[in-house]
Amino acid sequence: MRFKTTGLTTTAAADPRLLLPAVVSSLRRRWVALLAVALLAVPAVSPALATDRAASAPLQFRIAEGRIENAFYQDGDIAAHLLLSSGNKPRVLVAFPAGDSGAGVWFEPTVAPVRWTLGEVKGEHRMVDGHAWNGIVAEASVAADELVLKDAVLGSVRVLRDYQLGQGYPPQTAAVPQLSERSAQWRRNRLDGAPGYAIALSTDNGRFQRDGSRILLRPNRAGEPLHLRIEASTGETPLTPFTNLLNEHARADVRSRQALQFLSYREKFLAGSWRFDTYFGRDTLMSLRLLMPVLQPAAVDAGIASVLARLSPDGQVAHEEGIGEFAVLQHLKEQGKPSAKPIYDYVMVDDDYMLPPVAAAWLLEDPRGRAGARAFLAGKVDGQRHGDALARNLLFVAASSEAFARKPVYANLIALKPNSPVGQWRDSNEGIGRGRYPYDVNTVWMPAALRAIGEFLDAGLLDDYTTPAQRERLRSAASGAGGWEQHASALFAVHLPRERAAQQVRDYARQIGVPDAPALKALDDSALEFPAISLDAQGHPVPVLHSDEGFRLLFGRPDAAVLDRDVGNLMRPFPAGLMTDAGMLVANPAYAGRDVWSRFGNNAYHGTVIWAWQQAVMAAGLRRQLARSDLPATTRTHLAEAQARLWRAICAADAVRTSELWSWSYVGGHYRIEPFGAEGAHEDESNAAQLWSTVFLALPPPEIAAGAAAEKPCR
Repeated sequence: MRFKTTGLTTTAAADPRLLLPAVVSSLRRRWVALLAVALLAVPAVSPALATDRAASAPLQFRIAEGRIENAFYQDGDIAAHLLLSSGNKPRVLVAFPAGDSGAGVWFEPTVAPVRWTLGEVKGEHRMVDGHAWNGIVAEASVAADELVLKDAVLGSVRVLRDYQLGQGYPPQTAAVPQLSERSAQWRRNRLDGAPGYAIALSTDNGRFQRDGSRILLRPNRAGEPLHLRIEASTGETPLTPFTNLLNEHARADVRSRQALQFLSYREKFLAGSWRFDTYFGRDTLMSLRLLMPVLQPAAVDAGIASVLARLSPDGQVAHEEGIGEFAVLQHLKEQGKPSAKPIYDYVMVDDDYMLPPVAAAWLLEDPRGRAGARAFLAGKVDGQRHGDALARNLLFVAASSEAFARKPVYANLIALKPNSPVGQWRDSNEGIGRGRYPYDVNTVWMPAALRAIGEFLDAGLLDDYTTPAQRERLRSAASGAGGWEQHASALFAVHLPRERAAQQVRDYARQIGVPDAPALKALDDSALEFPAISLDAQGHPVPVLHSDEGFRLLFGRPDAAVLDRDVGNLMRPFPAGLMTDAGMLVANPAYAGRDVWSRFGNNAYHGTVIWAWQQAVMAAGLRRQLARSDLPATTRTHLAEAQARLWRAICAADAVRTSELWSWSYVGGHYRIEPFGAEGAHEDESNAAQLWSTVFLALPPPEIAAGAAAEKPCR
């Protein structure tokens, strides 16, 4: 959520004990050898090392996407993600999971593109006024004739990401640069006086100098790459990494293991780095559900407990938490006094209904979770039993189901909250086509949640946490799961005559510059029917084809006719369906009005782009449906063909498998992967390490699931 701040501007002078030590003369001599091995600086990592490594071996790995080099470092109290942005908009940014904090230096746009080369990265501990500051020291070089410092931003990652989007930062968080010929340094305490944040750049073959209000950085010799040392640290409380995260069933994908390890802590799982280095309810729940078969029981317990600990008093799941200085800013704005007490955001509606089926999958279906279910529910966090928290959520779900159960009209469906344009995972303003009633919440999550309630009641796990009257109300709600699913699904149905659908595909393909022949060939002779992405405020379906059908495959039990129809729709070539050479798109607006087309472009965060976890949900859902014994042979054949087609696309995008999302361009007769945001052509920026993009660790390709002797690389 975006915010504005008001108040007095405060700055902190640099503490000399945090300033960089003088750059010794030997530094320059080390650069020749250092730069020669820069691109080989990532240590070799065995699969086991990413989840159960020795205390003396830090986790280090790198991911390059477009013009952005990402370096991750985790070792005990230190966890940091360094980004170096090449191109015409240079940037140095370090994000810390501790306190969801960070520090970055942005430079003015350059005429000629600049190029960074990253060398060694090390961890660094400092003690200042009796407080520990944890961070990293990195060696780098940059090929640029001149860099002009635009600004440095220190504090909450949420403030840094707003600044990256051009929204500025609260004036009271400004830091004053401490400048010398060889270094520029910024440091300040948190606004409530707690240990804060620092970043510094120093050079041995260049110089910093003022030019009026500008700060310039130039090499001593024109054409010579600048050598820079980057130091950044945070005083926020560190998190506790897991030392035994995965079991023996996890796939041997080193990079996915490394990304998952960096994002996993005993206190919480992080949604993604660099932009979401903290708890997100939906991301935690869906990642747990998909990773569940390969996670150690303690990790699943910790993840579910982190969600229960953040429930609202009436049982709603927290979407995102405001911690560290972001919480301080909010308390200052709202109460006029600083406080770091966490603030939880409950604007989302989908995660409220995800919790019951995910908790049921662990505590009722998985033998490991079922064996410890009663002990887990009796366990406490912050003085409350897990079972009491879960019961609050189930009662909230039951109460919110009653209106539609009594009268199944669109106005009684689960809607986005008043005055909010977002409410489920497509949480950009255009994500569900400006609709008000999301498809997934109403046709998948609510029925799945109601069925989970019934399963908890049947198992007797709620007896110690609910009264007889509450259990009766829960039972009544659970009995309506089938009716909810049937009536809600009917409201979202889109029907288009075949000729109209074909004309829409032709016109849309012409507008966006892609071929229509494969798509038109794949259309059936019959009318097109598919579920809308949402209903608008008047209850009309928003006719955008979408990937959320994967949720129904993973949590529901559609009949054969529905499976044949809906899976067939999605697996057609784009722009008739969702499939491209670059992956399965999350949305296709071809069947909507022309005014919608531009809002769902391949530059939009939830437009015609590819999200790794949506492909994973579809893959897991197809596998679940193929495990059924009640489907006819023709349907099973269709599902197996869809599974093979999907996995070809998944494997084709293996290079960006841990990314949050990616886009595409159409070149030379093929859809080509384009990193989202890395080239500056998109409305936001993708995380290089995303929690729910690591879930393929629990999803072997079909040939492996069928019992192949050795795992083949998905490339």
